[in-house]
Amino acid sequence: MEEPRIRLGSDDVWLELARNDGESWQVTADWCSWLTADFAADLSVAEVVDFAVRMLSHLRAPSGGRFSAAVTPGRNNPLRLTAEPVGDGFAFFVRLTPNGDDDVCHLQMEIDPIATSELCEAFRALHAALVA
Repeated sequence: MEEPRIRLGSDDVWLELARNDGESWQVTADWCSWLTADFAADLSVAEVVDFAVRMLSHLRAPSGGRFSAAVTPGRNNPLRLTAEPVGDGFAFFVRLTPNGDDDVCHLQMEIDPIATSELCEAFRALHAALVA
């Protein structure tokens, strides 16, 4: 069985959050093969489920306004997404902090707009894979 994962973006610019071997998570990002990040993240299934639920709640909100969501609530957060409404979807500003450590370099990148229906489908699939 394939491990739960979500991938946002295009072939050129993308972000992926994937579970490896049970309880280990990996955050991977690539910007035109010029700037990459690939690191393990100490996350619980409950944190990722909560993140998916919060993202779905924002995406389904009738206002379609700007919002931000982090995978974890603490300072050790490895991933934060800020969504900006564009047309019928959202563009994302991504902030990655390997190991949630303030002493390492942060990676910040933008992901072009993705249709809201596609985003809802991706986050629903992640949620379903984790609570099944």
